Amino acid sequence: MRLAELVTAIAIALLSIYLMWKSGEGPSWDPTAERFANIGINIDGRGPGSGFWPFWLSAAMLLSSLAVVVNWARRRTKPSRSDKPYLDYEGKIILAQIGGGLFVFLGLIHFLGYYGAIFLFLVYSIYFLGRHNWRLTLAVSIAVPVFCFFFFDIAMRIVLPKGYLEPLFLPLYDIFL
Repeated sequence: MRLAELVTAIAIALLSIYLMWKSGEGPSWDPTAERFANIGINIDGRGPGSGFWPFWLSAAMLLSSLAVVVNWARRRTKPSRSDKPYLDYEGKIILAQIGGGLFVFLGLIHFLGYYGAIFLFLVYSIYFLGRHNWRLTLAVSIAVPVFCFFFFDIAMRIVLPKGYLEPLFLPLYDIFL
């Protein structure tokens, strides 16, 4: 498990660096000015570009993975002190439960849309895997899709897939758009 923690942290750090670089790209004849504008650095008076959120979220992911490496080196976490194999039987079961849930989530997006699928995935993750009570499960499982709807569809005007639930969203579009 010690090696697995280090390898995973390094892989996530490299992915973060790649995503930070890609988030700065954008359509422009002047790639330098566009790159900095996309990540929120104002060179010519414009506001942040399309890469603002991806860049800073990737930067946070990079810092988190570096913190994991530091904790690994100091042996502060349980996996960093473990001599167990990379994936024992219990780890394989957990991986199958989470991975299976993610594949079902992705499949449900076509039928229930993003918001219906994320609701069911959160119920599955919080109640069945996390073994939390129904009050917390429903509070989080309802709040996250509602927040995502207002953030993406209303504020950012990024329409996420609705699937067969789309007629439920039409009155909301009439109200907010």
